[in-house]
Amino acid sequence: MTLEKRRLPHRGGWIEVDAAAEEPPILCEVWAHQGPPKSAQKAKVMTDAMKLLFARSTLPEAQRERCRLLLVLADPAAAAHFQDKSWMAGALTSQGIEVIVVDLPQDVREQIRDAQRRQYR
Repeated sequence: MTLEKRRLPHRGGWIEVDAAAEEPPILCEVWAHQGPPKSAQKAKVMTDAMKLLFARSTLPEAQRERCRLLLVLADPAAAAHFQDKSWMAGALTSQGIEVIVVDLPQDVREQIRDAQRRQYR
């Protein structure tokens, strides 16, 4: 299985997801943030979740029924809020959206943290 960025047609335009696969049908949004999310960042992740739900609705019915929706995060601290007892975690679970944490090499994590520090100056 190969996951690739994909544009799905919608009303003469398109909706783009960070990664998708045909078989098995999977749609993903990815967030590389390191550390606990701030309020606006939580909203961004939930917006990504809505995008996944909408993107799934554009698929043919046979794929829609089997499609996995994944929010892929790159840090356990960033993912914790979306996996705990928060209403956001409950909303994701109720809609069948899985939150997955990928393990990045330490040097990549440091590069992301450096980029985050530059963004917040």
